[in-house]
This record gives sequence, C-alpha cells and structure tokens, in this order.
Amino acid sequence: MVKDWLANAYGGISRRKFLAKVGVAGIGIAGFNIASTPVLGNVISTSLNGIAVDDGTLLSGDFRVPIYEARPTTARKYPVVLVIPEIFGMHEHIKDVTRRFAKEGFLSITFEPYAREGGVLHLSSIDAVRKLVDTVPDKRVITDLDAILAYAKKHPAAQADRIGVTGFCRGGMYTLLFAAHSREVKAAVAWYGQLRPVIIKGVRTVGPLDVAARIEGPILGLYGGEDLGIPVADVKAMEAALKAEGKTAEFIIYPGVPHAFFADYRPSYRTEAAKDAWSRCIAWFKGNLEE
Repeated sequence: MVKDWLANAYGGISRRKFLAKVGVAGIGIAGFNIASTPVLGNVISTSLNGIAVDDGTLLSGDFRVPIYEARPTTARKYPVVLVIPEIFGMHEHIKDVTRRFAKEGFLSITFEPYAREGGVLHLSSIDAVRKLVDTVPDKRVITDLDAILAYAKKHPAAQADRIGVTGFCRGGMYTLLFAAHSREVKAAVAWYGQLRPVIIKGVRTVGPLDVAARIEGPILGLYGGEDLGIPVADVKAMEAALKAEGKTAEFIIYPGVPHAFFADYRPSYRTEAAKDAWSRCIAWFKGNLEE
C-alpha cells in the first residue's frame, strides 16, 4: 500500500476538511454550487466492514496513476466495476462510491485523472478547475482506463471477463467513450455525462453521440430532467441512436432533478432520485456481469 495520494497532495486533507474546503470555496458549476454545508446531513459514509480497500499506483505510459480499490473480504473472484470520477477527481466522495460497489459484491477501482497536473481540489474557483481539466486530452484518460482495465483483469479477486464501467459528470461522458473504445466493457452506467461536448482541437475529437454505433455492451443512462448542461433531447437522442444500432440501452430521466443529483456532498443531491438511480445501477451490473 502507498500513502493516500490526496492526503499527500493536500497536506493530509480529511473528509471533513475536504467538505469544509469545498464549502468555503463555494465552487459553482453548471448552475449549482458545490458548497457542501447545506447537505452535510446527507453525506454518505460507507464503513469498511466486510470489505478490503487499498491505495496504490499503476503505470500508464510513463506516469504512475494513483488508484483506489475496494472489494469484499471473502476470498473469491468478483465482477469488476471501474469508477470514473467527476471533474473534481478522486476525492473522498468518489472513493466512498467505490466502497459502495464493493459492498454490493464487486471489485471496484477508481483513479485520479488529473494527478499529472497535481489535482484540482486546491483550486479556488470552477474557472480555475475548468482551465486545468479542459486541457486534458480525452485520449490520455482513455489510455489510463486501458491501463486500469489491464490491471483489473490480472487482479486475483477479478472475474477478468466481466468488466463494467461507470462514471459521473465528465466521468459519465468518459464512460460512454470508453464503452465505444473497448470491447472488454460488458456493461456501462453513465451518470449525467455530456453527450454533445464541445470539440476542442488537441483535446477532444468526438462525443458519445458520435460513437454510439461503436458501443457493444448494454448501456444505462441516468440523467436529470432539469440538468442545465445536458438537454433532455440529447439524452433521448443517445438512447435512440443506441437502439437504432440494435444495442441494449435504457436512459432514465428524472423530472425536476438537476445535474449531479447523486453527489451527496452537494446541494444538487436529490435523495429519492439518487436512491432509485443507485438501485438501477446495481441491478444493471448484477444483471449483466454476474453469472
């Protein structure tokens, strides 16, 4: 085990300090605030009872990418779920989600996409976050995911032929792009990921709608009807594009629900939608990855 990357990067920042930090910063994105104070009572903390966790790194190209994994303690092989972080990287909420998947019987692995840049939690505004993150090429993130998938397939606790992928916000977009990229992905769940992202020279050449025909595995999409950055029409177009290609796809739109409705540390969190979406997510992976 190596030292926790976030603790190193942010001077031993704890979950409580992280929440306080984003609360003070009041970072805003897509019409909502990341300020945590109004929803501290809703923050979910998953215990380590019955699961094993580990921090580490793995080589992707010439860089060692920080990862975090969780799995049940019972010695056997489990289906794999790769968890792709939102724009704020591998912070405590994303690690907690990784633990939640372990509680459900999966080997779950997440990573820090922005470690090469030093992460983003120390940045004081969403403009600064976007300025950094928007320069990261999609190809690099996909390459990191290839490396993590290769690591997962060799993991002693993994069912190597049963790989799922999920992600939130920008991670939801990468979920769909990676499902189109890798034939190894047997099921995917995209949480409010952009479907028509801005094309940026040297950074992004396609969006999920452009590559829908390349996706093989079953896709579940979970979106808010009041997401200010993702029109409902785009969500319906993505589902239709997949079904037109004969793919298994189901896209759920929650009426009156904003972007990031699953992020229990933000005011955007919506309890009922989050619980329903989580149940659907777990059922999707169990139905498509388990024997």
